[in-house]
Amino acid sequence: MIGIALFSARIVFVAVWVLLGLASVMLVFPLAGSRLRAAMTLWWSRILMVFCGVRMRVVGEPCREGPVLWAANHVSWVDIFVLNSVRPTAFIAKSDIRKWPLLGWLVAGAGTVFIERGRRHAVRAVGREMKLRFERGEVIGLFPEGTTSSGYDVAPFHSSLFDAAIRAGVDIQPVALRFFHRGQRSDVVAFVGEQTLMQNLWCLLSRTGTEVEVCFLPIMAADHCDAEGRAHIAARAHGAIRARVVEQAMAGQS
Repeated sequence: MIGIALFSARIVFVAVWVLLGLASVMLVFPLAGSRLRAAMTLWWSRILMVFCGVRMRVVGEPCREGPVLWAANHVSWVDIFVLNSVRPTAFIAKSDIRKWPLLGWLVAGAGTVFIERGRRHAVRAVGREMKLRFERGEVIGLFPEGTTSSGYDVAPFHSSLFDAAIRAGVDIQPVALRFFHRGQRSDVVAFVGEQTLMQNLWCLLSRTGTEVEVCFLPIMAADHCDAEGRAHIAARAHGAIRARVVEQAMAGQS
């Protein structure tokens, strides 16, 4: 009964907040400058996480100035708003997300770059869009696994979209996301398998004690990335993130 009551209260707040976000994207963003849009995105995302009952803990030093590629492991739709709570981020996301009710419309209006998987020229088109974003000094968020996981391990990275950052001469910063429930590593809010968005919302909004640790790992400098190439850089980023995720997961389960 407590879970039902908690979910019922939170889903109302979340729905209203998302609708307000959509209204802002449609009515305010077209008239606002980049600084105002960034500030609105930052604070809107932070408040959304409060309404969802998600506590955040930032570890390490995120790159807060200038263009950078944040490459992160992917556990949930929450990841987008967690990173936006640190610094407003333009994400590369599967085109399927655009079809999500409310949340899909919101992330589209906020500047997400969608990739049509399976289309021949999709990576090239996204690479051009990434170049434009980097030239504007933006941070781009990339989930190189291409899918979500339980959060206890990290699937191999696709290297193709690392190339756009390397060609643009920007730094790459690996980011490890670790989810906890009441102090213990947990996959309870992981958005995986055949689970629907509403089922995942139930898992998240009906309980307390959810926490996300956002660990910003050492930056991979642009000149080193250019010298090593995208395959090596993707492998290095994967290794750094996986070391953090797997080691801590094993420690938490021991």
